[in-house]
Amino acid sequence: MLEIEDVHAYYGESHILRGVSLVVAPGEIVCLLGRNGAGKTTTILTIMGYLQPRRGRIRYNNRDVVGLPPYAVARLGVGFVPQERRIFPSLTVLENLTVFARKAFLDDGADVAAPWTLTRIFEVFPALQAREGNLGFQLSGGEQQMLSIARALMLNPQLLLLDEPSEGLAPMIVQQIVEVLAKLKGEGLGILLIEQNLRAALAVGDRHYVMNKGEICFSGGAADLENNDLVLRNYLSV
Repeated sequence: MLEIEDVHAYYGESHILRGVSLVVAPGEIVCLLGRNGAGKTTTILTIMGYLQPRRGRIRYNNRDVVGLPPYAVARLGVGFVPQERRIFPSLTVLENLTVFARKAFLDDGADVAAPWTLTRIFEVFPALQAREGNLGFQLSGGEQQMLSIARALMLNPQLLLLDEPSEGLAPMIVQQIVEVLAKLKGEGLGILLIEQNLRAALAVGDRHYVMNKGEICFSGGAADLENNDLVLRNYLSV
């Protein structure tokens, strides 16, 4: 589904990503871990087209997406949940959801019936239905995060990119997000998850990549990571 190969990206002349390679398959949750400044957010911004790599390949569903602007990447079926959430504070929950709604599509671009409708969204996020008339700024942090994820789903993506969805949230809300991601995975959605909460990442992730100074320094399953004291101590501060 998503293949990144030897990607190098820069901010000005600062070399941020140094040969990053990773893969996300359909129905798989892949976690990208590392300390602040390791290059995790830059990786997602590069996938989405906000930052263009100087070298390397990014392929989504066998299509080269390097050089495409963010809106074109989104139209191919990639949903993005940014760290800042970026919901519209002056729109209601319902308006935040419907302004992004679109049909799902097959790999060849043919429209199909949208699997993510308001009905399904409210089944997965009942708290949003209870608050559908509230403005974005009236929601709690956890509700805003749920709305940000739900809004991305209304694009009917095949791949979902999430940047720190549990940041600043209470453990109970984090657990709810973990449960939602597990449900989305069960429906065949591919997910690339940036996460600082190691417990949440280990609970939901199929595979894990650890970044340090713009490079992948570890890749493996949950058990491999849990048993690697060197990586945990040196790159994740555990």
